[in-house]
Amino acid sequence: MEALFALVLGVLTASGVYLLLRARTFPVVMGLTLLSYAVNLFLFAMGRLHSGVPAVIREGASYTDPLPQALVLTAIVIGFAMTAFVVVLALRSLGEHDTDHVDGGEPRR
Repeated sequence: MEALFALVLGVLTASGVYLLLRARTFPVVMGLTLLSYAVNLFLFAMGRLHSGVPAVIREGASYTDPLPQALVLTAIVIGFAMTAFVVVLALRSLGEHDTDHVDGGEPRR
């Protein structure tokens, strides 16, 4: 299962980087989203989740560390806000420069 998880993280990261290097705004937004998903899954995996253990710490019982879960929840909220900001920024750039090329140099067809 760890190999499958590592493969999924690698594919998400590679796809996100590939889309970030594209010259259009929508693939850049999708690349940022895929990279944020990869980071969230990585943080969640670092928590070493256990199934069937109590959430509240008891004497002598094993428990799941809540810190990675809180980090992932915070990262999801921040990632959603940043995605919304980048989409609005891309729409404004499209309106002002009449192109969706990231540097504004290529005319839209």
